Amino acid sequence: MWNSRRSLVVLAVIVVLVAAAVAVWPFLHNLGQTPGCTVRAILGAPSDTPVTFTLSAEQADNAATIAAVGLQLGMPDHAVTVALAAALQESGLRNLPDGDRDSAGLFQQRPSQGWGTREQILDPVYAASAFYQELRDRPEWAQLSVADAAQLVQRSAAPSAYAQWEPWARAGAAALTGEVPAALTCRGLRTSSPSADLVATATAELGTAVLSGMHTEARGWSIGSWLVAHASRLGIDRVTFDGRTWTMTSGRWSQTGPADRILSLHQARNAA
Repeated sequence: MWNSRRSLVVLAVIVVLVAAAVAVWPFLHNLGQTPGCTVRAILGAPSDTPVTFTLSAEQADNAATIAAVGLQLGMPDHAVTVALAAALQESGLRNLPDGDRDSAGLFQQRPSQGWGTREQILDPVYAASAFYQELRDRPEWAQLSVADAAQLVQRSAAPSAYAQWEPWARAGAAALTGEVPAALTCRGLRTSSPSADLVATATAELGTAVLSGMHTEARGWSIGSWLVAHASRLGIDRVTFDGRTWTMTSGRWSQTGPADRILSLHQARNAA
């Protein structure tokens, strides 16, 4: 009798432990990950081979800003690819405080060459806007390769260097412009007090603070990817669009409902 009772107690403890493990697994799994993001996009013919690469949370955050500013300015997706290739080469998609001579920022722009003040250049929104404006002022850019278009703006001493980043830049642009759905995921992020205001950041980068609601497929996925890339900075822990949901705990997009073209987001409680 005693053995039976002890067996039941042991069994009950095991059940509780298993249930607890299942409940906390997403958090433990996420805790052990290095914070970062992954872009995986199939860019079409001729190979239909997916391009996959990883970014740090900082790099993804900056890439999202570059793409959003391009879309706000009405630039085509190809321009976003050019801008990302340029930033990957010049700074590794990091907002560097200094560089060669007086270069600084994502594109290593130089105040002495008329790009603006150092403070302006270190503002990613300003830096991206300046890059696109220079690109748009050169009407021949759209017929050029990614590397040649980037060189047209940057006037680098190593003009061929931009070409090596083209596959990554094309995949990143496809994810961040919404061309490829759910192509950007971020994992291992931490929920903390946001370092930036959601409304102000969305207005500056996307040109609007109206994010939730119905969108076209491309627009919805561009906003959704922007939110995921900025999740740590803005305190976002869940994004849903078109029936798929990304959460900070899972770090991936999962099917959670029917395709409806509706976007919603949730800020962590301590981010309010």
